[in-house]
Amino acid sequence: MRIDNSTFESVEEFKYLGTNLTNQNSIAEEIKSRLKSGNTCYHSVHNLLSSRLLSKNLKIKIYRTIILPVILYGCETWSLILRDERKLRVFDNMVLMRIFGLRREEVTGEQRRLHNEELNDI
Repeated sequence: MRIDNSTFESVEEFKYLGTNLTNQNSIAEEIKSRLKSGNTCYHSVHNLLSSRLLSKNLKIKIYRTIILPVILYGCETWSLILRDERKLRVFDNMVLMRIFGLRREEVTGEQRRLHNEELNDI
């Protein structure tokens, strides 16, 4: 029996187990949708993360157990390029800056945002 290849259609993108797969093996759209889901998740727990009643350690635990898994679901199969890694790092730093807030400068007493290196050290 002979199969005619013209009857088969090429699938460019499909969703499998919650992950978008493409025929080009590009994960840019997957990261984009994961960051969108993470942003939605962040806004759902925003009241907890902005509360002054919770300690910063507890806020970090909330971030690591609720938001981060939403973003990193299926990341074991990703082959990241620098641009994709930067997008993930920007989101991570954004949430951490919102958790830690402003820092008061010791010399001048003015408040300023934390630098990325300071966030990584904390």
